[in-house]
Amino acid sequence: MFETLSGVNFIKNIFSRRKIKMKKGCPYGTHRVISPKGVLPQPADVIDNTMEIYDNEVLIDVKTLNVDSASFTEIVRRSCDGKKPADIENSPEDQEKVKKTMLDIVAKAGKHKNPWTGSGGMLIGTVKEIGPAYVGDLKVGDKIATLVSLSLTPLVIEEILEMRPAIDQVDIKGQAILFQSGIYAVLPDDMPEGLALSALDVAGAPAQAAKLVQSGMKVLIIGGGGKSGLLCLYEAKKRAGVTGLVVCAAGSQKSEDRARKLDLADEYFHMDATDAVGMYNKAMELTNGELFDLVINCVNIENTEMASILACKDDGTVYFFSMATSFTKAALGAEGVGKDVNMIIGNGYTKGHAAITLQVLREHEGLRELFREMYS
Repeated sequence: MFETLSGVNFIKNIFSRRKIKMKKGCPYGTHRVISPKGVLPQPADVIDNTMEIYDNEVLIDVKTLNVDSASFTEIVRRSCDGKKPADIENSPEDQEKVKKTMLDIVAKAGKHKNPWTGSGGMLIGTVKEIGPAYVGDLKVGDKIATLVSLSLTPLVIEEILEMRPAIDQVDIKGQAILFQSGIYAVLPDDMPEGLALSALDVAGAPAQAAKLVQSGMKVLIIGGGGKSGLLCLYEAKKRAGVTGLVVCAAGSQKSEDRARKLDLADEYFHMDATDAVGMYNKAMELTNGELFDLVINCVNIENTEMASILACKDDGTVYFFSMATSFTKAALGAEGVGKDVNMIIGNGYTKGHAAITLQVLREHEGLRELFREMYS
């Protein structure tokens, strides 16, 4: 005697069979590691980027890669004879060289992990498939931004469609995998995707600023005229209050003027962030010799560690958001000058960072319009 299945039961039956066939995955993605064995996906040299999902994974149709600023700058420099991203904005020939480098990275590693900086970036896309053992609120069709690095995300790039070098964004045709442990943000309905992506790319910085800054603090933001720096200035000024001091150290007159126009700080100046002695002298001048309670480094170039450390007072805190930071230079440099400071290096995640960062854009019209104009 045969049992007749209803349409619903038939679908459940098929899904159940597929669930049995699916491979079980580790929440942290270790099942994807090819070499070396025994490490997590981020430090791995090569991971498996086949797009058949394990039972606790999410498959994403990728629309845009937002490459980490330090990573994209280095890729352009090495691909295009020392040029900067802004230099290749109108050069199809140079952009083709960068495309080739990016495709080669993914082909060799199974992910977009920059072999020189070790960093990646993030992506936006649409959820295509969800494994039956995945625990979360995602639904097929959700538009999301992954808030874990491309340096650990299994990725396939079928084609690079468009490149926007000035803002480190690359539109592609491709797919990616989100692990069970992977954090993400569903893209908000009240702002364009590109605008949200531009802010979420650096969500860790303003969220850490919100956590670290206390009323009355003296705070220095190095790289304050850039994307992450501007968001940090807003959070720092809001939380340091009228008794605090928030200073923007920009990299150029142009970026200083940008921050000044938005009225995000108490004091502004511009300086080469690799000039450690110059930064120290300026910090002494602005704080009457007391130095800063908190220094946040948002600069995407190397050799800025000592400028940050010297500007900070003993028992103060230096937060290095930049992926160009060297732990060795920071640790040995602080030791070499006898600086007893607390250092947070490269922690781009803190709880609620996506919500905090998007809220900044909602609260500050000037920042929102600037990000819309420059980054989205």
